Amino acid sequence: MELPATVKLVAVSKFHPFESIVQAYEAGQRVFAESRPQEFLAKIKALVALREEMVLRAKEEGGDAEAARCYMSDIEWHFIGHLQTNKLKMVLPYVSLVQSVDSVRLLDAVDAWGRANGKVMDILLECHVSAEDSKQGFSRMELAGLLDGWHGRDFVRVRGVMGMATFTDDESVVRSDFAKLADMADIVRAAFPGHDCHEISMGMSGDYRIAVEMGSTMVRIGSMIFGERV
Repeated sequence: MELPATVKLVAVSKFHPFESIVQAYEAGQRVFAESRPQEFLAKIKALVALREEMVLRAKEEGGDAEAARCYMSDIEWHFIGHLQTNKLKMVLPYVSLVQSVDSVRLLDAVDAWGRANGKVMDILLECHVSAEDSKQGFSRMELAGLLDGWHGRDFVRVRGVMGMATFTDDESVVRSDFAKLADMADIVRAAFPGHDCHEISMGMSGDYRIAVEMGSTMVRIGSMIFGERV
């Protein structure tokens, strides 16, 4: 697949084994997304174990132990699933971006965790633009209210918005949903003038081409990279 230079490819590795991440990394992919805290933490532990094994082998064979110790350290991890507040410690120490902040409660919990741990967390505000009630996120009205009352959240840094279009073959519906999300991105940018909050994470394997046309800066691709879920 080809993407404009302005669009980041986020490889959705959820439900796929750690070995698949290694293969994608070796092929040049650097941004990966997970959606389940336990699965994500297991992959982090697998990476730590792999590094330890590589360091030991390097020492035994006279190789570069420092390079082995830093293997895959340039990965950018994103979290894209529904995140319960009691699972923050399984995710936040390791990710560079939480794309799925979908409620005020979660937002405040992430801010509190960041304050307690001295880490400012980059986040996207998940917006609900589809016709499916099962999808989560802020409505346009809720988003406006949240931003109007924004104060004291010094340990979260809003980088933009994330959303999913309605699962349908009707392209006009998908375009309408993406247009709504782009509009909500404008609301967020206006609320934080001078801040780098331009990201619009929209588009998956089935609709990423439309999303790119509609202004996406991140596409979340799983099956096109890893195949069907394991």
